[in-house]
Amino acid sequence: MDAPIPDEFLELMAEKFRMLADPTRLAILRALMSGERNVTHVVLETGASQANVSKHLKMLAEAGLVGRRKQGLQVFYRLDDPLVQDLCKLVCESIVEEARADVERQEWLLQRWGAKGRP
Repeated sequence: MDAPIPDEFLELMAEKFRMLADPTRLAILRALMSGERNVTHVVLETGASQANVSKHLKMLAEAGLVGRRKQGLQVFYRLDDPLVQDLCKLVCESIVEEARADVERQEWLLQRWGAKGRP
């Protein structure tokens, strides 16, 4: 990013990050990454209650992260912000890299301990 982030963007950014800061909402978004789903399928995939899923889907839709389409009596949800999946992938990659670095540090410590012998 070349230019600094304008102050006017900060609250909007914070709201998007708040939407991503809940494990249930992340599970819902993960389910929708596979494609459009109705509430019943999201409930099955997340293990959350229907009331909880519906509440979070409403919040995600209001935040513009999820779109909805009504077909008869059913409502189908889909990811509406393509950056959500990219952002989740980046965060997962970062977690894996941190874990690898932790394992390498632990292995180094164990090797140092083994090289010096134990008391």
